[in-house]
This record gives sequence, structure tokens and C-alpha cells, in this order.
Amino acid sequence: MKKYLLPEGGNFYKANLHCHTTVSDGSVSPEEVKAAYKSRGYSIIAYTDHDIMIDHDDLREADFLPLLGYEMQIYEVIDDRAPTCHLCLIARDRENAKQVCWHRSKKLSGNGDKYKHLAKFDESLPDYELVYSHQGINDIIAKAKAGNFFVTYNHPTWSLERYPEYSGYEGMNAMEMFNFGSLIAGYDDYNPSVYDDLLLQGKRIYCIGADDNHGSKNPENRYFDFFGAFTMIKAEALEYSAVIEALDNGNFYASQGPEITELYVEDGKVYIKCSEAAQITYTTGIRHRGTVKAKNDVPVTEAVFAIHPEDIYFRLTITDEKGLHATTNAYFVDKIL
Repeated sequence: MKKYLLPEGGNFYKANLHCHTTVSDGSVSPEEVKAAYKSRGYSIIAYTDHDIMIDHDDLREADFLPLLGYEMQIYEVIDDRAPTCHLCLIARDRENAKQVCWHRSKKLSGNGDKYKHLAKFDESLPDYELVYSHQGINDIIAKAKAGNFFVTYNHPTWSLERYPEYSGYEGMNAMEMFNFGSLIAGYDDYNPSVYDDLLLQGKRIYCIGADDNHGSKNPENRYFDFFGAFTMIKAEALEYSAVIEALDNGNFYASQGPEITELYVEDGKVYIKCSEAAQITYTTGIRHRGTVKAKNDVPVTEAVFAIHPEDIYFRLTITDEKGLHATTNAYFVDKIL
């Protein structure tokens, strides 16, 4: 029986799930962000300014959906040599969302203090002190999940985090496979090895692509960090609840450019169709791998791979002729076969 890993019905919506504006330390206003991304075919922006969650529902249109969120920064020491952990929190229910782990007197990034009076939080709780440790970060993730947020783990390379740090984090929903802003700044934040490390620990999480844009929207600017990584979400409609449901169910893939049009399992094999590619790769939790490559300058646009019961999980990567990637979420074999 055919089982679609990306739903057969619904529509694909292009999303940037990590975005900064003049509300914190970005150089472009929320309205300018909307205009720029709409001009490039995006339908969804998660506004995730540092430390402060501001509702931009006034920007919503029939063809544009702002998601409510913010990014938390947990430092051991604020120092360019010290590791840090950044998490984006996207509200599952924008009508009832309150910031978690709030501190009333904490100084916020960039312009954040100007918007502090708009923060919504549980006023009965004491100020929350952020602690950079496995216990401290896991407590934040747990509180975020209890507060009904979708939690992503961001740019581990920029954060200077390695296996001893990120392996101890529990409960996040997804991690950034691509962070374009970090790539532009010189960090290798294409993170398949980090994703595999977490999967092999048994963490059943998804992967996203995001710009983490802060800078100019002008392509001539050396720090132009728009439109370089995105998440394609397959949802029933461009409505808040439908998009959140798609995120919760993993109905999306991450990309730097290539597109995946169809993905399903049938009779112990996984089938994928995509835009023109130089290579399609099947990656698992063991050494069983597979690849289909373009031949004689004829691009490949589909592939079939046999799923072995011992694979633990599998994920597929599309690589185009420019070396840009798209990658599926990981699918665990015990849920597929």
C-alpha cells in the first residue's frame, strides 16, 4: 500500500522559520520583510526576534501568514570564544501565547527594550534566570513545550556547540539543517552530521531550513542574507492552525533551492520525485546508503531506494548542479515498514 510521507493533498507553502527585524537586531522592518519575501514566492514568515515575541497578525493576508515566535539566547559567557545555545519558539496557538522563561529586567537585543512593554508573560511567575547547561536548556525546552511552542535548535556551528553540548538537549521539535545567515557569515551551518548525531541518539526530530536574516535585503550587500534557505510546508490551507498541524506532523522538507514534488513509500521502497538534480542520496542510520546520479549531462528527477529493516531511519538529499541541497526529514523504519 502506498503511504505518502509528504501528503498527497494540500499545497506547498514556502516559509522562512527564523527571521529578525528592527524589533530586535535586524536592519529591515517587519513590513519590509513581508514585502521582500512575498516578492520571492514566500507565503509564511515566522517572526522570531531575539527575546521578545511580538504579534504581527496585522500583516496577514490571504497569501501571507505571519507566525508568532521569538528566539531565546542562552549564553554561558557573552564572549566570541564561548559556546551558546539558541532556540526558536513558534507559538502553536497565537491567540493564547505567552512568553516563557521571561525576566522583567533583562536587557534585550538591539531595539528589543523599546517593545518590552508589549511582552505577554505569566506575571505570577518570578523572573527566570537562564543557565547554559544541559539541565538549564532542557528546562527551557520543557517550559516551551508546556507553553505550547514548536521548538527549533539553531545554527550549532555558529553557536560553537559540538557533540558534548548538543547531544544533551532533549525535547526540541526540529533543528536547522541549513542556516543561511550563518553560511553567509562564513560558518558551515549545513548540518547533516549534527542531525545524524541526534537521530542516532533516538531523538525523533525534524529538520528545517531558515535564513536567520538580520541584514540588508539588497543583493549587492556583502551580508545579503535573504532567500538562501527555506522550509517547504505541505498544508491543507494557508491558515495558522493548518500550518502548525503540518509542522507537528513533519509535513515539510528543508531546502537551499531544489524542490521535492513527491515522496512516498510502497512495498518496502521509498520513491522520490524532485526538480532537476545532479544526485539523489539515501542516508540511513547504518552503512547502508544509496545514490542515483545524473548521467551524460541528463539531470535526475526521481529515484527509488529499498528500505532495509535494519536501517534505523532514512532521509533523502537532493543535490543540484550548483551544489545546493534539499533534504527530507528522517523517517524511522519502525514506523514505516
